[in-house]
Amino acid sequence: MTTDERPWEPPFAGSEPEHLFGALDRLRATFRWKADDLDAAGLRTRLGVSSMSLGGLLKHLAVVEDSYSATKLSGEPLGAEWDDNGWDDNDDWEFESAADDPPERLYALYDGAVERSRARLGAAMADGGLDQLVHISDGNGRHASLRRLVCDLIEEYGRHTGHADLIREAVDGRVGEDPPDGWRATDARE
Repeated sequence: MTTDERPWEPPFAGSEPEHLFGALDRLRATFRWKADDLDAAGLRTRLGVSSMSLGGLLKHLAVVEDSYSATKLSGEPLGAEWDDNGWDDNDDWEFESAADDPPERLYALYDGAVERSRARLGAAMADGGLDQLVHISDGNGRHASLRRLVCDLIEEYGRHTGHADLIREAVDGRVGEDPPDGWRATDARE
């Protein structure tokens, strides 16, 4: 059961879709809280030799959201937000280029991608549920189910929310498993 103070909290005893999407939204909220309300220097902070920063993770997870909910789900292109990119020459483009993006752009890019993804995945659920097959395949004609797509997205968030946890602690000492009661993301579009 969710509350107004903790809208990201998954249900205690819900259906499979409620639990899967609840887990995803909890990870999204925790990640966004870890990356929230930082200036450019905070978003560029890296640990050791890693190229990861919170700004890079915001940009990476934004493209992951669009990739899963557009390209992998239905074969649609990523969208205009990603037309001007450097992936042809650099697989880490989103991590490296984020250092040049202002915080407002990174937050808006991420928040917009999550909004689009929620809408697309919600429409797919309404259209055929978790058992429906999606666009992405293994190359042998076997397509993944929407369930698999959502589980893979949860896995991606689990990995990177852990990275964000360590980086944010290094930036300003922020620690914790979940956002505090009543937390809302800073609106980057203001």
